[in-house]
Amino acid sequence: MFLFFLLSALVLCGCTQYSSDQCNWRGSGLMHEFHARDVEQVYLRCAEGSLEWLYPPGAVIVNLRPNLPSAEGHLRACVKPRPDSRGARLYVERAGALRLLLTEEDQAAGHVRCFSLQEGALFVEASARRDISRRITAFQYQLISTHTPAGDQPHSQTASCRPCADDELLMAICTSDFAVRGSIHHVEEEEEDEDQASVVVSLSHVYRQKSRVFVSGGGGRGCGRWTGRVKMPQQCGPRAGQGEFLFTGAVRFGEAWLRCAPLYKDFIRLYHAALDEGTNPCHIHTD
Repeated sequence: MFLFFLLSALVLCGCTQYSSDQCNWRGSGLMHEFHARDVEQVYLRCAEGSLEWLYPPGAVIVNLRPNLPSAEGHLRACVKPRPDSRGARLYVERAGALRLLLTEEDQAAGHVRCFSLQEGALFVEASARRDISRRITAFQYQLISTHTPAGDQPHSQTASCRPCADDELLMAICTSDFAVRGSIHHVEEEEEDEDQASVVVSLSHVYRQKSRVFVSGGGGRGCGRWTGRVKMPQQCGPRAGQGEFLFTGAVRFGEAWLRCAPLYKDFIRLYHAALDEGTNPCHIHTD
């Protein structure tokens, strides 16, 4: 088998990397003599970044090595292909064994896939082509800690539907990429993935957010009205008019993905009980 031959023989080319930093890599099969059996090693050491490979020949092994080695065993890598990505398939490789992660069809559909760094490296193999049409394999990657609730895989169909335990809810307000209070304004179906819903939310309070996925309409200090979108599986049955929630979750590639969403009245009762017992992991303003 060609792939096994490549890996077991360890015939790695001495080609030059085209990365301008330790987070992103960009290369081209037209920039140097790159043969169909060549395998190039790439090392990326950031929590997030991208890869862009024009006219891909051979294969590239992408080693995601964060600058905190002790955390490597507790990290997952999520890969989001660019809509125009084609010309290669993505695998997870370890000791010559390959597990398919993303086909060209998956990439065209915009599917996101995640894997543990303990499983191995990312193996990007160019598809066999005889034409000389323009092909670009391009994707973003993001590393996620599995020590926090946000480390769960938010793109799975059941990630947002399982009720969170009390201790998960209390920890979610402290460690999630976002924690906001509000209600569902309306729900939109995703054009690229009919199994996912984009929930438009109207918020009265933003306790925390990793990036500006929720936009303020004024008020300051987390108060006032905020709006934004939260992704969740359609099978969770999101709809407007269900009451006021505490929305928590992860930010992946600039999008908010739901993790825990208790009714706010249930959460605040739980939070005050934890305050009385001294078991709350962090403090929030509940005015």
